Formats: sequence, C-alpha cells, structure tokens
Amino acid sequence: MIKIAICDDEEKAVSLHEKMVKGCLQKQGIGCEITTYIQSRNLLYDITDDGFFYDLILLDIEMPGVSGMEIPKRIGEYLPNVRIIFVTSHTEYAIDAFELSIFRYVPKSNLEEKLAAAVTDAARLIELEAGQEYTIRTANRMEKIPYKDILYIQRDGKNASIVSNGGVSKVRKSLQQVFQELDTPEFLFIDRGCIVNIIQIMKISDSMAVLKNGECLPVSRSHLPEVKRQINQFWGAHI
Repeated sequence: MIKIAICDDEEKAVSLHEKMVKGCLQKQGIGCEITTYIQSRNLLYDITDDGFFYDLILLDIEMPGVSGMEIPKRIGEYLPNVRIIFVTSHTEYAIDAFELSIFRYVPKSNLEEKLAAAVTDAARLIELEAGQEYTIRTANRMEKIPYKDILYIQRDGKNASIVSNGGVSKVRKSLQQVFQELDTPEFLFIDRGCIVNIIQIMKISDSMAVLKNGECLPVSRSHLPEVKRQINQFWGAHI
C-alpha cells in the first residue's frame, strides 16, 4: 500500500489530482492511501511534528504560507526517501525543481498526458525498492540492510564492504558470493572489485558511475558496454 499526500491551495485541483491518481494506480493494480491538503503548513506539520509517513507527495509550487519549493528542503530529514512530483502552472521553476532532486515535474497545462505516467512510474519504483533486505549474520550479531539503502559493495581483502546510507558494513565473503545472495537485477558489476545498485546511479559519464549522493565510481572499460546495456534493460523493464 503506497501512502500518498496531495497538496494544492485550490480545492478543485486537489480533487482532480486525487481522482486521477486513484484511477491510474487502480489500472495498474497498485494499492494506495491518499491524504489531501489545501494548506501546505498542515502537510508540513503532519510530517515534522506528528511523524506522518508518505512514499509520494504531489505538490503545487506557489501556495500561501509555505511554498512547494520549501517543503522538500524542510522534510528531507524526516522522509529522506520520499518521491515528490511538482504539479504546477509555473514552468519557470523547472530548473530549481531539478536541483531539489524532484522525481518529476508535471505542468498543469499538460496534466492528462503527464500526471498518470509520473505517478505510475513513481509507484513502480517505490514498490521495487520496498521489502528486500540483505542479512549479515555472524556469531555475535545480525544486521539487515534494505536493498534500497545499499549504494555499492567493494572488495576489501577477504571481505566485501557494503556501503549504504547507514554506513559501511563488512561481511567475510567474496563479491561474487554477495552478488549471488542479492539475486536481484538492480545490482551489477561495474568493475571486478565493485558492485553498484542501479537505483542509486544518476548517470554514466566519462567511464564513471555518478551516484545520487554525488560519489563517482570508475567503470572499467571492459565492463562499460555491458553496464550501459543492463541499466537500459533494467529501467526498460521496470518503468
């Protein structure tokens, strides 16, 4: 069940967006729970003070009080993995929206064509990332790392170092063993000594994998064609 918030200061817009979101997700067989807001400060309060959780937020940009541009900055520490879609008439904000790592920007002038696709893509990605965990077991501890939090895994002597949003965890296994245990298409070798989570890759540029957190990892020349092919194949299958 995907939890969605819709916020726009116009009640008619909120109702329309809610109807469109429900319709497109029902067609895809994706369950959702939608909460609507006509005051952005109420959305912000629910998240920062009452601990409300959302997977996806649809926001207008120009709203009285707290603008849509402010909300992603102010909720980042509370909902670090939330997907945000801007639905707005103000196209001049598109560049700023990109810099805020907004999932998608939907102009109200092209709502029918763009909104359903944006919401469906976000929902599929949220479902893809949910639920899977890599478990490290030793005599003294057990640690579970969600797949979606794993950035990359590097060979470290006889260990594999798993670099995630939560830090670095080491497991005394080969990279190939870890790769086989992950057993999911979002992980791929970019070099003999490094596995990367495709979901964390922003782009491949100059033989480097640029991650969402800004880190750049070298892609070996021999792996480069296959890395590009697997990335295209992965997103073609899931989005």
